[in-house]
Amino acid sequence: MRKLVPYDRLAAVLYAHRWAYRRNPSYYDFSELGGDCTNFASQCLYAGAPVMNFTQTFGWYYKDLTHRAPAWTGVPYFWNFLTRKEKTPGPVGVPVPLDQVEPGDFIQMQFRVPQGVYSHSPIVVSVGPVPTVRNILVAAHSDDTDFRPLSSYRGVTAIRCIHIAGAIAED
Repeated sequence: MRKLVPYDRLAAVLYAHRWAYRRNPSYYDFSELGGDCTNFASQCLYAGAPVMNFTQTFGWYYKDLTHRAPAWTGVPYFWNFLTRKEKTPGPVGVPVPLDQVEPGDFIQMQFRVPQGVYSHSPIVVSVGPVPTVRNILVAAHSDDTDFRPLSSYRGVTAIRCIHIAGAIAED
């Protein structure tokens, strides 16, 4: 039987703070292979929702550099896995407007170049009473950062937000 288990937002955010400017040696550093942002986002997510989905190609898992799902390291695949309709194991996300994000959620960004492609996945680490681009603070890899205001990113043409609802686990 499958059930939705709670997401530990605090564990995800604490992981983000711990590793924002360093690399966890348990994971490969993808900085030289297109960027490490979604790998870092997945690590944070796993800290708060430790349920992997080992379905080849369409799952969300990491064993090592050559044994991982595209959703672990790829921005669009991360979105597709989290917002999937099927009740399969692993974290579950829901698209929400910016004013509904909470610490532990994820924001994906499009930039002028490459246009029309979401290419960055920071984790939300803090929000103001009413979340806005000025008071949402994020942590990320690629351009390593922690407590960075969302408003400080230049060239952003679109954003989408993923609220983590929990994780589906087997009983």
